[in-house]
Amino acid sequence: MMSIGAISSGLSGLRSAQMALDVSAHNIANANTAGFKPQTIQHQESPTGGVSSSVSAPQAASQAAESGTDLATETVNSLVYKHQFGINAKVIQTADQNLGTLVNIKA
Repeated sequence: MMSIGAISSGLSGLRSAQMALDVSAHNIANANTAGFKPQTIQHQESPTGGVSSSVSAPQAASQAAESGTDLATETVNSLVYKHQFGINAKVIQTADQNLGTLVNIKA
């Protein structure tokens, strides 16, 4: 059923956006840590629909080096992930409404 697939895809998008926000928050929180290398997130389209994500944590640099966190990039990424979260929530809401309409029609 199309609505159930849309809900599943929306949920995977919510999880992916949340993970990305967590990574960005972690990077920002450690921006002043000497030798910190920011984590990165990779998103992969799932063959069955939706998305899966994974986090890469690079090995730490020497303590003498500056943090590798770019605050401008992390700020922009946080805004993008926030909007991704909202869009996926809207997909779930719309699919739920459509599913409710189908149930009402069949009843």
